[in-house]
Amino acid sequence: MQKQERMERLLEKANSLPLCPGVYIMKNAQGKVIYVGKSRKLKNRVSQYFQNSEKNLKTMRMVSLVEDFDFIVCRTEIEALSLENNLIKRHTPKYNIRLKDAKSYPYIKVTGEEYPRILFTRSRQNDRAKYYGPYTGTATVFSILSLLHKEFGIPSCKRRFPRDIGKERPCIYYQMKQCCGLCTGEISGEEYTEMIRSATEILRGNTSKVRHALEEKMLAYAEEERYEAAMRCRNTIRALEKLSETQKVVSSPDDNRDIFGLHVGELASSVSVLNVRGGIVMNKSDFVFSKEKLLDDSGLGSFLCEYYRGKGDVPSEIYLSFSLDEEEKSLVEQYLLNTADVRATLRIPERGDKKALCDIAVNNAEQAVLQYVKETERSDSTLATLAALLGLEALPERIEVYDISNLGKEHKTAGMIVCEDGKLKRSDYRSFLIKDIEGTDDYACMRETLARRLSHLSDENGSFSELPDLLLLDGGRGHVSVVKELLEEMELCIPVFGMVKDDFHKTRALCTDTEEINIARHQAVFVFLYKLQEEVHRYTVSKMTSAKLKTLKSSSLEQIKGIGAQKAKNLLLAFESMEELRAAELSEIARVKGIRESDAKAVYDFFHGGKEE
Repeated sequence: MQKQERMERLLEKANSLPLCPGVYIMKNAQGKVIYVGKSRKLKNRVSQYFQNSEKNLKTMRMVSLVEDFDFIVCRTEIEALSLENNLIKRHTPKYNIRLKDAKSYPYIKVTGEEYPRILFTRSRQNDRAKYYGPYTGTATVFSILSLLHKEFGIPSCKRRFPRDIGKERPCIYYQMKQCCGLCTGEISGEEYTEMIRSATEILRGNTSKVRHALEEKMLAYAEEERYEAAMRCRNTIRALEKLSETQKVVSSPDDNRDIFGLHVGELASSVSVLNVRGGIVMNKSDFVFSKEKLLDDSGLGSFLCEYYRGKGDVPSEIYLSFSLDEEEKSLVEQYLLNTADVRATLRIPERGDKKALCDIAVNNAEQAVLQYVKETERSDSTLATLAALLGLEALPERIEVYDISNLGKEHKTAGMIVCEDGKLKRSDYRSFLIKDIEGTDDYACMRETLARRLSHLSDENGSFSELPDLLLLDGGRGHVSVVKELLEEMELCIPVFGMVKDDFHKTRALCTDTEEINIARHQAVFVFLYKLQEEVHRYTVSKMTSAKLKTLKSSSLEQIKGIGAQKAKNLLLAFESMEELRAAELSEIARVKGIRESDAKAVYDFFHGGKEE
C-alpha cells in the first residue's frame, strides 16, 4: 500500500511539470541523488517512470528506490544536456552511465597556446586545447608522441614560447636533431604552425595526406641539394609507414568514421568504439558499465556527447549498432554541431561493410563484458572468502585501509586508501596531517584520523559520505581497540580489523582487539590483503615525505655554497628534522647520498659558524 501511495504521489507531482526542456533529479529515501536525466518535455518524460506501463528491469529497480525528485527548467535541449552532464559529474549517481574518471583513459592534447605543445594527458578540460583519443593504452600514446617529437622536431621540453625564445642554449634534443630548436629563434611562427598542422593531421588519421606532402618536400629539397632536410623527410615518411603498417584497411582511403557497438549482458554492459581514419582502424576503446546503469536512449545519447566533449577529431559519419529515437539522435547531432562545428550524422546500418564493422564493435563489447565479469567473479570470490573469515554478514564492497607514518615527533601523517568491489579506487584516497597529538602516539593518531574521516558521513555528497563496509588498520590489537571505542561513541556499526605483519613486513594475520585470524591458508585473501597493506604504506609515506619537504624549507640550505635543490632535498630526507641535521657530526652528513666531503663541511660550518666542535 505504501508503495502504491508513493507512486501515486510522484505521478501527481510529475503531471504538474511543465511541457518544456529541463533536467530531472531522482533521489532516494536518504536524499541521495541516484539518477539524473534530461528531456525536451519534462512532464511527459518524468510521468512515464511512475505509470504502470511496461519498463525494463533496471528502470523498475531504480524507480522502486525513488522517494522524491527535483527538476530544473531550461530554455533549450542543448542547455538541458549540458546541465545534465554537470550534475552527473557532481553527484555521480548510481544508475547513470558515463565515461570513467579522468585518470582512466589516455589522450593526446594539443594545447591552445600561441606555440602549441603536444602532450600526454588523462584529463579533458574545457580549455582551448584539442584532445585526441581515448587510446587503448599508454604504449600507443607514447609511440605516437615519440614519432611527432622526433620526426617533426616538435619540442618536448618545459620551456614556454615565445617567452623563452633566444634566452637559453638549446637542449640536447636539438643537438641530436630530435627537436626543431624553436628556442633558438631560427624557426618562424609560420613554419612551426605548419609542423603542428601536419602533426594534427596524423592524430586525425590522415597519414596519407601528410606522407604525400612530405614526399613533395623531399624531392624539392633534393633538387635544391639540401640533402640533410631531404633525409629528415624520408625518415619521417618511413616512420609514418611503420605506424600504419600494422593496421588493416577496412574501406576506401577517404573513409573517416566512428563505430559504436553495444552489448547488454545480465551482469554488465559495454560500448566499444572503433575509430576508422583514412580507411584504417586506428584505435579501439571499451567502456564497461555495471549492471545497475540505465542504458536507455537518453543515457546512450548523453554518453555519445560526453565521449566527444572537447575532442579535436569528430568525423562526419557516426555508425551505431543500437537505435536512438529521433529526438535523442537530433539532440546529439546538434550538440556536435554546436561544440565541434562538425555536421555529423548518426546512422544505423542494416547491411554491407558498415553493418559488418558494427558487428565487430558489438563483438568487442561482448568480449569486454566477459573479461569484466571474470575479473568481478574473481574479486567477489576473494571478498566472499574474506567475509567468511571475518564473520561479515555481506560482501565488503567498500573497504577503507589506514596507516600512520611519522618522522620523529614531527610530520605525523595518516593515509587512507579505498578498495571498492575488489579494486583500488584512487580517486577516493585521502591523507590527514596530524597536528593535535603530542609525541608519537600511534593509537591517538589513528583515533583522530578515523574521527575526522567518519565525521563527514552526514555530508550530502563526496566520497566521505559513503559508509565503509570494512575498516582495516595497519596495526595490531591496540589500534583496533581505540577505533572500536570511537565507533561505539559515534554509534556506528562498522567491522574493524588490524593487519598484523610478520618479521618480513608482510601481512601475517588479521586481528580484533582480542584475537588473531589466520589467513595463511587462503592464498587469494593473503595476496589481496598484502597488496592493500603495501599500497596504504606507499601512499602514506609519500604524503608524509611531501609534507616534510614543505615544512622544512630547503631554501635556507640552498644558501650554502655547493648545495642546490637536489642536495638540499637529500639532506632533509636523511634527517628527521632540521635540529637533527644541525646536531649531526661531519661524518654523518658526508654519508648522505649525493653529498661530497666539501659539501658536508660547508653544511657543518653553516650550522656551527665555521668551527668544528
